[in-house]
Amino acid sequence: MVGTDAHGVNGAPAMTDRPRIGDVARHAGVSVGTVSNAFNRPDLVADATLRRIEAAVDSLNYVRNESARQLRSGQSRTIGLIVPDVANPFFTDVARGVEDVTSAAGVLVIVCNSDSGVEKEQRYLRMLAEHQVLGILHVPAGQNGAPVRGRDRRVPLVLLDHTGPARGACSVAVDDVSGGRLAVAHLLEAGHRRIGFVGCVADSPSQVTDRLAGAREAMGGAGRRETDLQLVPTTSLTFEGGVEAGRTLVDMPARRRPTAVACVNDLLAIGIMQQVLRSGLRVPEDVAIVGYDDIAFATAAAVPLTSVRQPRNLLGRHAAELLLDETSNPRHRHTNVVFEPELIVRESSR
Repeated sequence: MVGTDAHGVNGAPAMTDRPRIGDVARHAGVSVGTVSNAFNRPDLVADATLRRIEAAVDSLNYVRNESARQLRSGQSRTIGLIVPDVANPFFTDVARGVEDVTSAAGVLVIVCNSDSGVEKEQRYLRMLAEHQVLGILHVPAGQNGAPVRGRDRRVPLVLLDHTGPARGACSVAVDDVSGGRLAVAHLLEAGHRRIGFVGCVADSPSQVTDRLAGAREAMGGAGRRETDLQLVPTTSLTFEGGVEAGRTLVDMPARRRPTAVACVNDLLAIGIMQQVLRSGLRVPEDVAIVGYDDIAFATAAAVPLTSVRQPRNLLGRHAAELLLDETSNPRHRHTNVVFEPELIVRESSR
């Protein structure tokens, strides 16, 4: 029987022990300080030494204790991302853009779903601050869009998909007034006179009110009264909300029913389309439909969906870059970035 010491055969830690940084150092033939530099300041360590340390980490199945490291350094390698609805593919694409940047920087992302609720998002802001995250990317719920409590805890914060007052923070958004104008101008140019707007809910977020303002501008620019734009009720900005709005549409008398609708997102538009087609009406011959966001499902809809495209991945990437710059650059200056939307015309409105 082969004898072993506390570290097992060949100096490896016994199976019952969790490998420690000292075990990695012995296995790689370097000091603990060199291993620490390899983890935290790899630019200070020679490439050949880094490779030996990486091999030792793999051989020992060593896992760093991030909580202990954060306690010693007082610095986290985690950021928070608060979105209103993680089920909406728009926010999935935004999160992917965020992750592309943070992954390359060795930073972890915690995604929090606020369900468009102000109280829930404030709770997440508080919890993320208590966990001493590097910073927070925040898509605000409701009209106020002012995460005051998060700022009070001096957590670096970037507002995402929000063009309102940033209160001393960076922000990244799309010009939603322009987007709403594009959608309704397109329907007016196609000859529609009875146009509906779908997406106004209780305490609508600023994105919705901006898109409605743009839609009304388009009506005025065509010599129509803003009140000619018919608001179609819905209780949520989800696919189910779209189905609900679709029922409202198909139940209207034909002489009053809008011949076209502009929706504040693609989930609403796809829900409306499903209900309209189920009722026996045609898209776009009886009801033309325009969505917003241009998510991947827009092209896969029963009738390919016209949509106002937002640069979803780019929004996430740019916001993450601004946040990381604020956490590491003492000369950081707050920036408010606004991208222009683009109308993508497909069969649903032709």
